[in-house]
Amino acid sequence: MPFQTVQQEKLSQSVVRQIEELILRGILRPGERLPSERELSEKMGVSRPSLREALSDLQDRGLLTSKAGAGVFVADVLGSAFAPALVTLFATHDSAVFDYISFRRDMEGLAAERAARLGSDTDLKVIDTIFKKMEVAQQKRNPTEEAALDADFHLAIIEASHNIIMLHMMRSMYELLREGVFYNRSVMFKQRMTRDHLLDQHRAINDALQERDPERAKAAVASHLDYVEQALADHQKAEKNEAFAQRRYEHEAKR
Repeated sequence: MPFQTVQQEKLSQSVVRQIEELILRGILRPGERLPSERELSEKMGVSRPSLREALSDLQDRGLLTSKAGAGVFVADVLGSAFAPALVTLFATHDSAVFDYISFRRDMEGLAAERAARLGSDTDLKVIDTIFKKMEVAQQKRNPTEEAALDADFHLAIIEASHNIIMLHMMRSMYELLREGVFYNRSVMFKQRMTRDHLLDQHRAINDALQERDPERAKAAVASHLDYVEQALADHQKAEKNEAFAQRRYEHEAKR
């Protein structure tokens, strides 16, 4: 017979599975500090020995890391997505920038389509809340804050798509974007017209999601990233033209 004796699961294993699920779902993020041992044992309803056993298991498997005097943190598992040598190549070759945008267009278009169909009402509230923060930040003209919220908005859509593999893959890509590896996001916020256009594009994405229109959400993402691609191409061309203009000026001044 294919049946086996049912064995009661240890409390520590229940703790392990719950923390694993939170990491897998992206709720606990790399670098995030866990509550204190006392607080965590109370929240989860387990004894401290059971909790310690679970945390030790997760640390042994590289999902958590402890820092003396600071506590226990979610390990930076995203850091291994690309080798340092490859990251350097990304940062020094323009072609990587446009391949990255193309990759985002494909992946985020699918994510928006899925989010419109599969996202819960709470998922969509999170996206809408972030967009409202973007509207407030736009008035402040703070490129750093705007860029951070921009990234949070797109990642919230990916989270709402409920595809775990896509979530972690795109999170690792956005970490490189935040570090300026693919392009300096502040370039996108230099002109007033660009700011307004970008906010309008995010509004179109948000509206389509809130109305649960998969095709319109996917098209709005594609339109937004087409704009980003063109803006960056124009910026690169302007920089090259300025470099030649400087050389022309220097040459003319010496005649």
